[in-house]
Order: sequence, then C-alpha cells, then structure tokens
Amino acid sequence: MSKDATEDMLVTYHELNGDIEELYEDPSPLDFMRFVARNRPFVVRGGCSTWPAMRKWNVAYLKETMRDIPIKVAITPCGSVSSIHRLISITRALNVFKAMPTQRSETQNDNLRGEYMSLHKDLEPDIRFASIALQRGPDAINLWIGNSHSTTALHRDNYENIYCQILGSKEFVLLPPVETACVNEQFLPGATYSNTMEVTLDDPLVQVPCAIWDPDGPHENSTEFSHLSRPIRVTAGPGDMLYLPACW
Repeated sequence: MSKDATEDMLVTYHELNGDIEELYEDPSPLDFMRFVARNRPFVVRGGCSTWPAMRKWNVAYLKETMRDIPIKVAITPCGSVSSIHRLISITRALNVFKAMPTQRSETQNDNLRGEYMSLHKDLEPDIRFASIALQRGPDAINLWIGNSHSTTALHRDNYENIYCQILGSKEFVLLPPVETACVNEQFLPGATYSNTMEVTLDDPLVQVPCAIWDPDGPHENSTEFSHLSRPIRVTAGPGDMLYLPACW
C-alpha cells in the first residue's frame, strides 16, 4: 500500500470512529455481536460488580483460600512479564508484591481453572452475553495479580478478550489494528530475565515480533505514520469490564 493510501486509511478510520464507548449495563448478545463485527472495544462500568469476588477478595482471603498452593510468578526489575517463572506460595508472592518496588505479573494459560481453581467459585462461570453471542464458553480464564509497577508491553492477541477488574485499577492504552503501520514492529531475538535479573538470550534463539514504538514516547522509534496514531486510554476500576477485540 502506498504512503498516501496508508495515511488516508488512518485519517479516515479515526474520523469515522471516536473514543471508547461506555456502557452502564450489559449489552444484549445481539449488541455485543455488533461490537465484534465492527471490531470496536467498549467498557461496562460495574459490569462484574455483583460477582462474589467483589465482596470477598482481599489479601487475607486470598492467603487463606490458596494457603500453600504453589503458583507461578514472574519477577522482573522493569515490569515485563518476560522472566523465569518461580513456584512460590501466594502468601510469599503477595508479601513480595507489597514490600518491594520492583515489578511483577502472574502467568496465564487458563490458570483460574488450574492453579487458582479454589478461587474460581467466586466468579461467574462465563460472560453470558458473550457466550450466547459466540455460541461457546471462554477458551481460557486467567487471573492476573501485580502491583502498581506491573506493565505489559505493547502487543496484540488474535482472539477476543474480556477483562474484569476485581481489585485496584488498570490503565489500558489501546490501538486499533489499522495502526499496525504506526508501531514499528520488528523481529528481535527472544530473551528472558534470569533468577539473577540478568537478561539472557533464549536457547534455542528465536526471532520474536515486537512493537518498538511506544505511544507514551511518540518521538522515539517512530515510523512515518506514527504521528497519525490516536491511542484510546481507558482505566478499568473495581467492578468494571472491558471488551478488547481481536488484534487490538
């Protein structure tokens, strides 16, 4: 695609699409499919506010319920989840999260139906409007725990995501798929933080696609189209639900 055509596509897309839509009740399955068809995100304020987890979950409850069940934790000095996962108790993990300024994140891979199974009863079994519309249940249900330093690198998933915030808040910076030309994606050698917090190249070495442009530092590693990016920023607070379409 030519430069002029790419610029026209970006400008036109943003002219036709505004900010994220805020809802104050669950959409119907039909309305949800309209968002899926348009590939547009939305947030439901208070969408999971009636879940048992909202009134039950706190540090004491998590420690009591999980006890000494080992969980996988990624500990890094800069907030990235790319590190060696360590098996420790949730009591130790929560104590470390609170005491130290370094940044951490939890693993995924359907962990709420795995290592966190004892907490699964406090959640709804699925998101009804999504399960009805898509005619299937969730492929994976994950729990993420972190502190105020926890950061996820700019990336995309090839499937629909619905995030449900239980405690604290999370800030999302969202870019639509049309902005692929803005993010300066390049193949870089895969690497991991070791137990000593040193960066080591993966073995065997693989090339990993990474976006090296950051919308929070728009003048660094930019492309000729980065200035046309229009990031959408949304903060999910306790009880909020965010739908993030595939490839955002």
